[in-house]
Amino acid sequence: MAVPTETSVTLNACCKVNLFLRILCRRPDGYHEIKTLFYPLPEPHDSLLVTPLPAGSGLHLTCSRKELETDSNLVAKTYTAFASRTGFAPGLSIHLEKRIPTGAGLGGGSSDAAALLAYLNDLAGEQALSAADMTALAASLGADVPYFLLHGRHGKPALATGIGESLFPVQVDLDGYWLVLVCPPEHVSTPWAYGAWDRLHPEKTCSEEDLAILTAANQEASNLFCPETTALGNDFEAAVFPAFPELAKVKDELLDRSAAHAVMSGSGAAIFALYRDADIAKSAQVAFLGRSVPAYAFHLPCWGVAKW
Repeated sequence: MAVPTETSVTLNACCKVNLFLRILCRRPDGYHEIKTLFYPLPEPHDSLLVTPLPAGSGLHLTCSRKELETDSNLVAKTYTAFASRTGFAPGLSIHLEKRIPTGAGLGGGSSDAAALLAYLNDLAGEQALSAADMTALAASLGADVPYFLLHGRHGKPALATGIGESLFPVQVDLDGYWLVLVCPPEHVSTPWAYGAWDRLHPEKTCSEEDLAILTAANQEASNLFCPETTALGNDFEAAVFPAFPELAKVKDELLDRSAAHAVMSGSGAAIFALYRDADIAKSAQVAFLGRSVPAYAFHLPCWGVAKW
């Protein structure tokens, strides 16, 4: 475990759920047009303990999960990409305390990347990037990184379109709901999930003309979300649940426990549910905790009206 010093800084990286996720089509470049609503949650969260090292030391990365101490970790990729783009490469020791599970659809790696990217840019002085260049760099690191950079780390939901890079502020009315987040032990690969969806929907491809129509339609998107008027759901479920039946069982159990809605987040494996009754929500959380399945309960909205 890294030991903080007087010059250490701790960066907290939140997670997110997708209140809805629609896969519209597979693009000519192999990516997918989506429409989704990101909603940030305070837990589980990762922490990056950042300690300055002498100039020229580069990055020394450690992690609470040793298998993540590699150059392919998004934290390492972010440092390298920022240094390449700006020439600013401070000596840093970073210890990543990993609490957001991988393969859960909660955006942990992207959130880590956004937290470090913002820190580096604040430190870079005259070498700092403009807002537009920061967003472009974030998008090059991963489709969810711009969301966390621009909205998630500030506690704001956002509607995402395109491949997830086009972001629009949105008001979300979840006042009075309780959200229960369950993190089963299964891990789902996002590329695998898209491949499974493609096999179910070989006809759902889109041309450049289709993309132009979708872009115009998305610009007319509503800036207010309410579960009573906008359907929750996740198009990945039909592709993921047959291969991961335990995830379908988690969703069914949440619904059986009187959830108003239950939805998988991202490409899985985390499942969240909305409840109107606090006692029922907490009872559902306790039931999963009793089986050693991580579960969290939040009274919404969990950021803004109610402070984290």
